[in-house]
Amino acid sequence: MADSTNKKALVRRYERETLAGWIKPSSFLQPEGVELTSEQGETRILPYPEVKAIYFVRDWNGGLPTRQAFQTRPKMTGLWIKLRFRDGEILEGIIPNNLMSLETGGFSVIPPDPFANTQRVFVPRSALVGVEVLGVVGSPLRKRKETAAPEAQPGLFDQPAEP
Repeated sequence: MADSTNKKALVRRYERETLAGWIKPSSFLQPEGVELTSEQGETRILPYPEVKAIYFVRDWNGGLPTRQAFQTRPKMTGLWIKLRFRDGEILEGIIPNNLMSLETGGFSVIPPDPFANTQRVFVPRSALVGVEVLGVVGSPLRKRKETAAPEAQPGLFDQPAEP
């Protein structure tokens, strides 16, 4: 049985079936590929060129996400990006607005519907032909306009009585 640090994942591959298994987030990126442990306990290394995306899911039977793009501007803070795959497919997501947190092997994005079965998606760089920043959400550079304090309204009993 997998230890508690392993996460359920669906590995989507180019021109092959999607594989279900366990991935250890701290060490799944190996020099030769992605390490996946099947439900039966068999560990495999999947070469990067055949991996399209790794979907970290709540349940294997929940399937892959159907929504690939945000319907409106996202509310989560971060960089709103568009990933363009080698086969022409597009996936939008949010990554942290911290370039120090970028992984060398690819991009870890929060998908358009984070409340669905998929919690996070990892896309290897080899699966992409382009990455485009669509916007910066919650930028600390732009300060919100401060609203002017309303003028004090005189109270009903604070006014002097007229003679």
